[in-house]
Amino acid sequence: MKFIHTTMLLLLITVPGLALEVEGFTPDKAVVYKKVGPSELKIHVFTPPNHALSDKRPVIVFFFGGGWNGGSPSQFYPHCDYLASRGMVAMSAEYRVKTRHGTSPRECVKDGKSAIRWIRVHADEFGIDPNKLVAGGGSAGGHVAAAAATVRSFNEERENQNISCRPNALVLFNPVFDNGPGGYGYDRVKEYWKDLSPMHNISESTPATIVFLGTKDKLIPTETAEQYRKLMADKGRRCDLHFYKDQGHGFFNHRNKKYFTATVIEADRFLASLGYLKGEPTLQNKPDPGDGE
Repeated sequence: MKFIHTTMLLLLITVPGLALEVEGFTPDKAVVYKKVGPSELKIHVFTPPNHALSDKRPVIVFFFGGGWNGGSPSQFYPHCDYLASRGMVAMSAEYRVKTRHGTSPRECVKDGKSAIRWIRVHADEFGIDPNKLVAGGGSAGGHVAAAAATVRSFNEERENQNISCRPNALVLFNPVFDNGPGGYGYDRVKEYWKDLSPMHNISESTPATIVFLGTKDKLIPTETAEQYRKLMADKGRRCDLHFYKDQGHGFFNHRNKKYFTATVIEADRFLASLGYLKGEPTLQNKPDPGDGE
């Protein structure tokens, strides 16, 4: 079992497209939201056209994938660029990871919570509505977002914990839900998995969620997502689950234009159903006559 989990972690770092660097997109600004020792963590911000600070726009913050080991905020620049074009302030956050900071998954979650609190505290400086804050992410970044929404532990003591770190909605791409025995990363977190695992901390306050998952994802089984949806339903919470046939881990990244577009369109519709976006998605997926779908 230890070998299997180690292999999974290495895959997340070394397989192209899983913790993807993306070029061709430039944020409008990058702002330091947290300092830990010598480390400065930044949020990369994309703003809508003609945005004014008085607008009170919805905001989304993404957390990159990479097995809690590595990754880049540029992974979600394309998502930010599109959602900013649709009227949201869109952000991609840095957080501490093992290869750069020598940290554990606990620090990843702490930083995710810090980022969400920081956005709410500074809402007026970005022209956003702190009560329309969405968190998103892929793989381990999906875990960071989901954990911020569900788990009570792993808060920075020096921060004002009266400021909520729970987002108002979640947009998750092949997220790490289950950190329990048999779940992803258990060998790394077994001493505190019950406090870290989103699946084991769902409550009546867990926000509305949309999940995207490939049916051939070797890291996150479809059964795990089905169970998460059931547990959400048991608490009376919304969880929209979208499976993509024969797709593996990281299928949604920008380099895979077909599934990037397909998942972003569904995310757009989900956010519109919450009242965060207006109108129809402006992306269109071109049909592929050779895929039989």
